[in-house]
Amino acid sequence: MTETGRIEPNGQQEAVLRAAAALARQEHEHEGSGHDWWHIYRVTELAKRIAAEEGADPFICELTALLHDLADEKLVDDPAAGLRRTSAWMKEHGVSAEDNAHVMDIIGTLSFKGGSGHPMSTLEGRVVQDADRLDAIGAIGIARTFVYSGKKGRPMYDPEIPVRQEMTPEEYRSGNDTAINHFHEKLLKLKDLLNTDSGRRIADSRHAFMKEFLERFEREWNGSDGM
Repeated sequence: MTETGRIEPNGQQEAVLRAAAALARQEHEHEGSGHDWWHIYRVTELAKRIAAEEGADPFICELTALLHDLADEKLVDDPAAGLRRTSAWMKEHGVSAEDNAHVMDIIGTLSFKGGSGHPMSTLEGRVVQDADRLDAIGAIGIARTFVYSGKKGRPMYDPEIPVRQEMTPEEYRSGNDTAINHFHEKLLKLKDLLNTDSGRRIADSRHAFMKEFLERFEREWNGSDGM
């Protein structure tokens, strides 16, 4: 425990975290859709920050943040196999059965799924989910949206493609949208879906920046900027 009362990971946990970071970097370093190693790094740093402010278990939050995309359906062909592999990796590295189950519960509940995902059952889950969602908004979120859209061949914008108001997870993943539509279908909704006071505070300025960007984009699209 530090002088401020924060509980820090012990030596064995620190070794697990170093190994998890190495695994995440190895798996995601060359990923080209915006879910790369640096996404993992940013989510981990945010999770550590929010965990400290909210009083969550730092080891669970950091470990989950490092491993959270190993079974992401956007990145792997078999998410169920990815979940089994993640759990087995933790067992091999001496993570307790209780911590292993906690991390797996968070990872399995993390995804947005078109807005139909289940609520997190623990503070640590709420912390990591907030960290992951915060990396999808603001300046970073704007950049990631266009990187992902380019990777998937999704158009930047098409005014003839309507914004979808309600979607099943399958419809959300169908790709029948545009980069700009994605802001309205998901990213602008995230601020109101955050779980923690710390996350909501960080989200305020990021959300405002996205709205400013979209207003500017619309003016430039219509040729009305500078008037």
